[in-house]
Amino acid sequence: MNNIATTVLSLALFFTATDFEVAAGEKAPACFAYVLQPEQLADSRDSAISKLANCDRDWIILDVSFAGDEQARWTSAELQTIRSGKAGRKIIAYLSIGEAEDYRTYWQTEWKQNRPDFLMKENPDWPGNYSIKFWMKSWQQIILIEIDKIAAQGFDGLYLDKVDLFEDFEYDPESKDWIDNRLNPVTKQSYRKDMIAWVQTVAARARKKNRSALIIPQNGSPLLEDRSFRQTINAIGIEDLFTDGEQKQDEEGTRYRINFLKQLKKEGKPILCIEYPDHKKLQQYAINRAKRLGCRLLITDRELTTLGVSR
Repeated sequence: MNNIATTVLSLALFFTATDFEVAAGEKAPACFAYVLQPEQLADSRDSAISKLANCDRDWIILDVSFAGDEQARWTSAELQTIRSGKAGRKIIAYLSIGEAEDYRTYWQTEWKQNRPDFLMKENPDWPGNYSIKFWMKSWQQIILIEIDKIAAQGFDGLYLDKVDLFEDFEYDPESKDWIDNRLNPVTKQSYRKDMIAWVQTVAARARKKNRSALIIPQNGSPLLEDRSFRQTINAIGIEDLFTDGEQKQDEEGTRYRINFLKQLKKEGKPILCIEYPDHKKLQQYAINRAKRLGCRLLITDRELTTLGVSR
């Protein structure tokens, strides 16, 4: 990514490693990585493992597979090699719980012509990703089986993408407006409550296999109003809080999300901010804002092919 390397010194000046503690005495990361295309991180699988093992990151959010398919899943030995590169390192598996991805092993080719009840529209920004009626048991069972596979690989926890999908369902076509805590007519509770319940189900399954499994949702900050949700998770990942990659975010929207994030911060749990700016001025702006919020910052490429820069 352009200009990322130029931010290393500035980041180092702004952040220290002695901020907060995670639940159950788990030390929060001083820095982290987020890599979903490890096959582009290096020229071979062994080289990617070496690069990950020798990096400086405390937490590494990593795709469950080197190249996306079942045969390329990381082995327990490979994860241990990466983990052993730094004392106390945690390797956290990426898992989308609100979208079905047609490159995952659970995907069935007939779904595009004969869609299951839970499958909805394709994401226009990420072809091959489909929104889900996430409260449906048929979808949840697919993900719970995947969690068992992830646990068997030896990951230290789950990084849950598309937790913010509930927001899509809060749009009311009749009023043509967004309604907070809009009721799901199927479950008779709000879509927010449905997502909280789903994350808690995911966490329970993961912790049945590994009692200390880290659970980190990405986005969906309004859910932090719920105390039981905050108690379930160990941290939260937030994308594009300060920039959209090309310009500063609207300040009103940033402050709206920060008000929720502060509720988690008060409980001593980390906020992981992921930003994708190319330009030096925007990078510096993100650094300054992250310092003020007291979060961990990663500046990286939106395709998540690199280690980026984090402090």
